[in-house]
Amino acid sequence: MKVSLATLSLLFACAFIELNCGGGPSTHALNAVNTASNSATSVRGATVPWPSGTTGNNDSSTGNTPSGTSTSGSSSSSGSSSNSGTSSSSGSGASSSAEPPPAQASIGTTLTNLQQNSGWLSFAELAPSYVLCRWCSPKGPQVTWSMNRGVSSPSMSGSATEFSVGGNVKYSDVIWINHLIGDLSTQGIEDHDHSINEATHNFIYDAYFWGTESDFSKAEALEFDINQYVDGKSFIWGTQCRVADGNWWDISVDGGMHWQPTSTSCNPVPNAWNHVVIQVQRTSDDQLLFQTITLNSKTATLNYLEDPGHVIGHGVTINYQQDGDHSQQKYSIYLDQLNFTYW
Repeated sequence: MKVSLATLSLLFACAFIELNCGGGPSTHALNAVNTASNSATSVRGATVPWPSGTTGNNDSSTGNTPSGTSTSGSSSSSGSSSNSGTSSSSGSGASSSAEPPPAQASIGTTLTNLQQNSGWLSFAELAPSYVLCRWCSPKGPQVTWSMNRGVSSPSMSGSATEFSVGGNVKYSDVIWINHLIGDLSTQGIEDHDHSINEATHNFIYDAYFWGTESDFSKAEALEFDINQYVDGKSFIWGTQCRVADGNWWDISVDGGMHWQPTSTSCNPVPNAWNHVVIQVQRTSDDQLLFQTITLNSKTATLNYLEDPGHVIGHGVTINYQQDGDHSQQKYSIYLDQLNFTYW
């Protein structure tokens, strides 16, 4: 179902200024059911930040917990191109190129190895309503999940993180959320005067993910989101690799309320590290611009514009989500070298 702006505003009030919301609303911006499809293709995702200590599951107790580091002026990983300050025409199509884009210029600030960070919050989302299940436990039974840091194999850095999802309610999901800038920042970037957030317009989500053929076959979708909340507006760049039902990339539209398929395929390679780079922009006139998606050095140029929503809160968050399929069998995906660049 769709989420009202009033509900979203209350959610962000709870999250950022820590009101006592009691039971509170638990629906979120990407949980609209696609009435034209069954629950397998329902709009599923999350952009809702929540304060540590009030609800949700803080995953700081599992595995090793070295903090992600911030490096000013560093470049992002290869496979993305900068488009700062530019505007693009709206359109849902995408063009693919086998050639990798130019290397990112040495600008911005890069937060590195965020998969190791101890500040991730996690929530289950039960089908078919996809509310944030505040009573669900990682031990189940409806949905089970875990986050295991410090994995040496498979790993690129020597410290990958294993994300696992299972349970007995089919088509249910788990979302992991990390507050990077603003209130509840896990990076020490509290930005009390909002100057960093207001000045930031460009973002790159850069990560490697690994799964077996069996794991990918149990995943409905893998989701990588960037969210910015500034001046009463919500900018939700939701991006998901729909592993089931066609292997394509979806992007979030209508203020993060629905998924829209792109013409870009998403075929992760099993038993190998898959490199995903997502570049987006908040334009000078406050629109969301989906710029490019790169998977394993193949770049799709989207240049798709959307209007923002309206919500209380200031800051920047990222999400990672795993969706269960018709069997809801347990599967694991490993993330490594999860870097986030902003400027």
